[in-house]
Amino acid sequence: MFVFFDDCWNKVPKIGKQPEPKPGIHNSGWMQDPGQPASDNAANSPVLEKYVKDVLKRFANDKRILLWDLYNEPGNSDKGNKTLPLLKSVFKWARQVNPSQPISAGVWRWDLEDLNKFQIANSDVVTYHDYTPEGDHLKTVQFLKMNGRPLICTEYMARPRNSLFGTVLPMLKKKMWVL
Repeated sequence: MFVFFDDCWNKVPKIGKQPEPKPGIHNSGWMQDPGQPASDNAANSPVLEKYVKDVLKRFANDKRILLWDLYNEPGNSDKGNKTLPLLKSVFKWARQVNPSQPISAGVWRWDLEDLNKFQIANSDVVTYHDYTPEGDHLKTVQFLKMNGRPLICTEYMARPRNSLFGTVLPMLKKKMWVL
């Protein structure tokens, strides 16, 4: 599952030596793509479009690709709806290439309603992140299944939140897999 863009963590990516990881901080060295201010600047659109289309065309029929995750956690890092123009563009570019694999952008925060609506309406497979305990996670699954499309949880498991492999994984197997 290839991911093109990401709004998580450090906003200013750069070439060269990356920041040292911060002990005890999950993904502390992670960089956004394309980062800021690049994601806010429409002048970057042609370069980003070329990047997305080149990669999609090259691997459009590659059996190793299960799914294209066009944008990880759009709106994160306090970007909110500022991410919507790039999110809409990356879906448009992917549809123009029309790869054989499905495309998606995972829902991850429920109060980002405009982004969520767009992501769910335009994803071939609804992907999502949920770090809640089993019972709450089950409600997420039930809600998202109402869209009538395949569903994949692409991020979960947070011990401090009681989202555990031993409880959530069996529920996901039972509720999401047809064997």
